[in-house]
Amino acid sequence: MGAEILNHAAGVLTIKVSGTLTQPELAKLQAAAAGIFGTGGTRGKWRVLVLTENFAGWERGETWNDFSFSDHDADIERMAIVGERKWADQALMFTAKGLRPFQIEYFEPAQIAAARAWLAAN
Repeated sequence: MGAEILNHAAGVLTIKVSGTLTQPELAKLQAAAAGIFGTGGTRGKWRVLVLTENFAGWERGETWNDFSFSDHDADIERMAIVGERKWADQALMFTAKGLRPFQIEYFEPAQIAAARAWLAAN
């Protein structure tokens, strides 16, 4: 279980989330991403790829009072989430699709190539 940054190259931040996500894990991930977003003069240029593996949801009883990366919305152009279909609605609600200034789309694991192509598109 956990959340970790796998890579951050060519303007794409790749994140892996597995098991049950806790609020402290999300906070740690957000802090690490904030450091990456603030480097290299790439403000407003990042695309985020979230890969889920054996995802089991969000820990109950936590205070989930901020959206994923909401402090850095200006740094993100697009976000693609890859995971099992059963998590799509909840993941899109958790990331506040439609309320954020950037596009967010959900893809199933078999669509990983489509997710990467969508992120790369203008």
